[in-house]
Amino acid sequence: MTAELTRGQNHPLPRARLEIRVSAGTPVVAGATLGDENGTIHGVERVVHPGAPTLPGLEVSRQAAADHRLAVDLDAVPDAVHRVSVLLALPAGGQGPARFGAVAAPFVAVTDLDGDEVASYTITGLEAESAVVVLELYRRQGAWKVRAVGQGYAGGLAELLADQKLSQAHQLAATIHEAVASGLARSIPAPPAAAPAHRPDHGAMPGAGPGGPVPPASPYDPQGPSAPGPQTPGAPGRPGGQQPYPSGPGEPATAGQPSAPAAGGPIDYSHPRRQSAAPPPPPPAAPASEPGRPARPVAGDATGWSMEERLYNQVWGMFEDLARTTAAYRSAVDFADSRMEKELDQVLSDPRSRIGGQGDAAREAARARHSQLVSQAREVLDRDVAQLVAEAEVVEPALPTAFARWDNPVWHAYRVPMEIPMALRLGDLHLPEADRIRIPMLIRLPLERGLWIDSGRSASLDGSFADSHEMRRLGLETAVSHAARLLAVYPAGEFTVHVIDPAGSGAQALAPLAQSGVLAAPPAQGAAGAADVLARLTQRVDLVQMALRGGAPDALPPGLDTSQQLLIVNDFPHGFDDRAVNQLRYLADEGPAVGVHLMMVADREESAGFGPLLDPLWRSLLRLTPVADDHLADPWVGHAWTYEPSLVPPGSQVLQQVLAQVAAARRSWDR
Repeated sequence: MTAELTRGQNHPLPRARLEIRVSAGTPVVAGATLGDENGTIHGVERVVHPGAPTLPGLEVSRQAAADHRLAVDLDAVPDAVHRVSVLLALPAGGQGPARFGAVAAPFVAVTDLDGDEVASYTITGLEAESAVVVLELYRRQGAWKVRAVGQGYAGGLAELLADQKLSQAHQLAATIHEAVASGLARSIPAPPAAAPAHRPDHGAMPGAGPGGPVPPASPYDPQGPSAPGPQTPGAPGRPGGQQPYPSGPGEPATAGQPSAPAAGGPIDYSHPRRQSAAPPPPPPAAPASEPGRPARPVAGDATGWSMEERLYNQVWGMFEDLARTTAAYRSAVDFADSRMEKELDQVLSDPRSRIGGQGDAAREAARARHSQLVSQAREVLDRDVAQLVAEAEVVEPALPTAFARWDNPVWHAYRVPMEIPMALRLGDLHLPEADRIRIPMLIRLPLERGLWIDSGRSASLDGSFADSHEMRRLGLETAVSHAARLLAVYPAGEFTVHVIDPAGSGAQALAPLAQSGVLAAPPAQGAAGAADVLARLTQRVDLVQMALRGGAPDALPPGLDTSQQLLIVNDFPHGFDDRAVNQLRYLADEGPAVGVHLMMVADREESAGFGPLLDPLWRSLLRLTPVADDHLADPWVGHAWTYEPSLVPPGSQVLQQVLAQVAAARRSWDR
């Protein structure tokens, strides 16, 4: 999977022979420098550029071009080289732009020799700079890694080379520009502006199906399902849809990026990787409150065919932005820590600095640089989080019923819908570095996998501790809340709920469902009741599967309920034998494809007596918790997201009011 890097983030390189592909909106000069452990360049012979295009292990183009391919063989790089810095610069004295802020954000990708991307990086945030260090390939414990740098220099190549301690920086910069100027007549122009390739928007919340974009099974799955790569982060909340990749294999990476502005024309500052021409454009953003400040966020400020889809894509964009800006912050802190550790090791390795004021001064300087780097990273994170908070403040009140929290006033105007929404909210997600912002956790409908509400003993994040009895009660209340949401967002008669409560211990928590009349039958109790429900649902799965495989979906027995089915199982494994466990496994594996879904309320430790028989069951279900817990992970950067369930506020009657309307609509439909 391609790693889309943010500034400061690194990624291991799987092999030594690589290709670095560069796409820019204008002809640029490409080169590389070979530095030691500290990044110092020891002489002009350690710089590969158009005037000297080859060095051991490196080869660059002899001229300026809008697209470059740099050949790299890290095994051939001299042993004294520990850093290979890839640089770009605008030609001096030409007719083109003089600063990167006037062109589209350059895009760079590290690929293997087959063209498969290993890592990519879009260099955003450049303004007056005319030269930039894009990537850094560096050795770490005998292995090579790539780091996204994006360090720009307003003084051009001379300032860039001088910053890497090259004594002949100005002379070499002049030599490079002379070599480029002699070949400017042969420069390859930027590709013509073209409409972005037709790609659906992300829509990558869990459970996508027909009628919407196809996402991964779940971006919140700790088992890491296959998923499209994450977007490259820019300023959070920018308008536009999300595109995880360039247009496609074999196409130029600039497809889908804004083209260079025409002479005298306006510059497109929108994020180059969050545009899509497929659905209609979003509504115009509100003007900025003050010159130089970002535009105020607008609800539905994303691409989509409907406001529901626009809001869904906007929530997805907020999730990605928070994930990527947090990843950049953590990477920057890790870099600051490793740099300080290295500097302190250097101080301790010199016997002369172990005593006296010289060593103390060096250590204080190292700690000061560490604090400065961390502070700068935190400022960027706080800025991005503040923008996301402002966006959430306008998006949350505008969410439709299926996306809204239970305390949203939209539920008080609830009416049974006529069609199924594209997604359902099951709770909120947040990260410890950005506790102010909550991202709605949206699951695509119809469900593609069952849910496991973990009632195991757990210490919540606020330090409180719930015993097993309390956790079982909270788990069932969470299941009831989720089931009520599913009933509320489906049209009348298109969703049916069954309950198995073998010991009858969940009567109080199940009361809203049982008393409102939305259940297909009273909760099944005892081993006989559980066996009857499981047998009927298993038979339904078999019949629908046979009809579909035989190409005769209309040949189902008369009276068979073809609506979506949800089975809530409480207090598992009490009252279940091996046969019932196998039936549950069958429903979890085969049921979602034919409209039968499983919601387990169970403590896995209490189920240990069944041994490995239950492992496939747990793996097929999405684990949720009735209390806030950091157990969900995204597949891009591996953050441990804290999940908070969507529960009805204490004392609120909204759940009873919604279920009463659902029951009334169901009775009218049954007549």
